[in-house]
Amino acid sequence: MEEITQVQKVVTIIIDFCVRYSFQIVGALIILGIGIYIAGWLSRLVIRLCEKKGMDVTLTIFLARLVKIVVLCFVIIMALGKFGISVAPLIAALGAMAFGASFALQGPLSNYGAGLVIIMTRPFVVGNTISILGISGVVEEVTLSTTILSTEDGEKITIPNKQIVGEVLTNSFENKVVEASIGISYDDDPEKAIAIIRDILASFSKIPTDPSAQVGIEEYADSAINIGMRYWVPTKDYFNTLYSVNLEIYKKLKDAGITIPFPQRDVRIVSNTGQTT
Repeated sequence: MEEITQVQKVVTIIIDFCVRYSFQIVGALIILGIGIYIAGWLSRLVIRLCEKKGMDVTLTIFLARLVKIVVLCFVIIMALGKFGISVAPLIAALGAMAFGASFALQGPLSNYGAGLVIIMTRPFVVGNTISILGISGVVEEVTLSTTILSTEDGEKITIPNKQIVGEVLTNSFENKVVEASIGISYDDDPEKAIAIIRDILASFSKIPTDPSAQVGIEEYADSAINIGMRYWVPTKDYFNTLYSVNLEIYKKLKDAGITIPFPQRDVRIVSNTGQTT
């Protein structure tokens, strides 16, 4: 009986609240619904305007989210006002809580500050290839707290933004440079080998012509003339292109009769009698 009585009291309180504040509840829900729709509409409008102006994706997403959050904050304040709740004490309490929490959340807050710096200064944008702290990948997304990279293997690398700001960063945009070399015999013509390698690099559609590939004599080594090459490839196809080019170079040089020598070393044995063999 006591449980039934308690349930009846709760039901009575709920009914009384709904009857007393029914218009306020309906009004608050209408305000929230309209506000959410307007926030989404304004966010999409900002995205369309930014795309029309040719702004980069990172800044576009940031501005769209900022507009949506600001509109939703105003909508929530208006909805609370329908219940006669004063927002001034609430804002003061939230400010005090934020101040106290800032000491415990210095790490995340520093990430947000660094993310804001990245978004505003734009040292890189979505689609660029960056290398930092020994990590390299294509930028997939930049948020206030983290920067997400992807690799050719499909890996996702999440870097806290505070680890990026203040560090030496290399941005090679959508491509990545390949630096390689191959040795040929001193008896062979290096100009012929260089011409063959240039033709091979030009035959790969994935290797851009701007900037053009660089091929030339890199070093006169002990056992070979090292032909060096530098060319750009799309980051997402870096290793596939590198392996295909290396195989094609080996085959074409072999077909042209150019020798790729293996390392050699002359060993001289000196006997106790002073004779050398």
